[in-house]
Amino acid sequence: MLRLKSPATVITLAALTALGPLATDMYLPAMPAMAEALDTGPDQVQLTLSLYMAGFAAAQLFCGPFSDRFGRKPVMIFGFSLFLVASLLCAFAPSIEWLLAGRFLQALGGATGPVLGRAAVRDIYGPLEAGRILSYMASTMSLAPAVAPIVGAGLLLLWGWESVFVLLALYAAAMLPLLILALPEPLPPERRQSIHPKVIVANFRMLLGQRTFMGYTLTNAAAFSGLFAYLSGSSFVLIDFLGVSPFQYGLFFTLIVAGFFVGTLLSGRYSHRLGRERLVGLASLICALGGSFMLILALFGVYAAWAVVGPHVLFMVGMGILMPQSMTGALAPNPHCAGSASSLFGFLQMSIAAAIGSAVAQLHDGTSRTMAIVVALGGLMAVASFLGLVRPAERAMRVEQAEGGKP
Repeated sequence: MLRLKSPATVITLAALTALGPLATDMYLPAMPAMAEALDTGPDQVQLTLSLYMAGFAAAQLFCGPFSDRFGRKPVMIFGFSLFLVASLLCAFAPSIEWLLAGRFLQALGGATGPVLGRAAVRDIYGPLEAGRILSYMASTMSLAPAVAPIVGAGLLLLWGWESVFVLLALYAAAMLPLLILALPEPLPPERRQSIHPKVIVANFRMLLGQRTFMGYTLTNAAAFSGLFAYLSGSSFVLIDFLGVSPFQYGLFFTLIVAGFFVGTLLSGRYSHRLGRERLVGLASLICALGGSFMLILALFGVYAAWAVVGPHVLFMVGMGILMPQSMTGALAPNPHCAGSASSLFGFLQMSIAAAIGSAVAQLHDGTSRTMAIVVALGGLMAVASFLGLVRPAERAMRVEQAEGGKP
């Protein structure tokens, strides 16, 4: 059994949390091939991503409160088991309808890794240190989405798109023994909460009325909408429209993840020196600049891979800074219900991103314009949420602390 505060535990939590990015990113190069194999249109295949996000969002409302009552480990064990079965359903789906059902079930199980991984870090390290640990954990975890599209492209060429989901099932099967036998339970019994509906609703109502929680959550959700727009539309823009091969797509995606990796390193390095508020403000601005550059190039008819990938690398540097810091900002004031806070954070992040990002599938015009518009809007809305919600909330908190310290 691992020690709670150890690098091995952080790496294990990162591996468990990586299930979400793997299920999202590994099959992206195969989306055009899936549309052809299942005799359906790009909009239906893109729906597998939107439906996954919707299921992921819905599942988070339940797995967090249940983990506050029964502990993080039992809920994750159930989730990974469901994910394993759902992945096999996707692999052998005879039609797009079966694939959509499998993706939804995948999301219900896969939500437990990211949600409870974040909550476990908050359980173990507390409000101040959690931001630094989440940043470095995100750096480790970024290896998964960096490798996933390349692996997915290789599997597509060798054994077809079905093999992508077989590998996801094998990953879940490998994680289950590690989860059961090696990871200690991070939530002590004295901090367990009731799962009575009144308690859950009261926690969610309290969080929705908390300016700090909502500010950081909506800033994150806005930027994540831009990321989801790229995930939803990039394979059709780069492969179908610009003629990039699936393998080249995987290499370009590695550049995208490298931007995220750089952002997480900056987030961890400057977490104490600059502070959470300034880092989130800087990250939002970087996201807005990256999205705006992509949009300007698309509006001027610059249709090339570099005009899509380059600006999005910059966008992802901002995301790498923003994600761990905004998560910490949302969870920090809520140690008594970290699971519920992580659940609601993830639900709002995913549902808002799925709603906004689905516009890429519905309004896709065969070029990069629609995707660029949504990516740019995501970055600009992140800046607006930071200026309108996060900064006033942090200022109010400092005033309250100063007044509380007066004799």
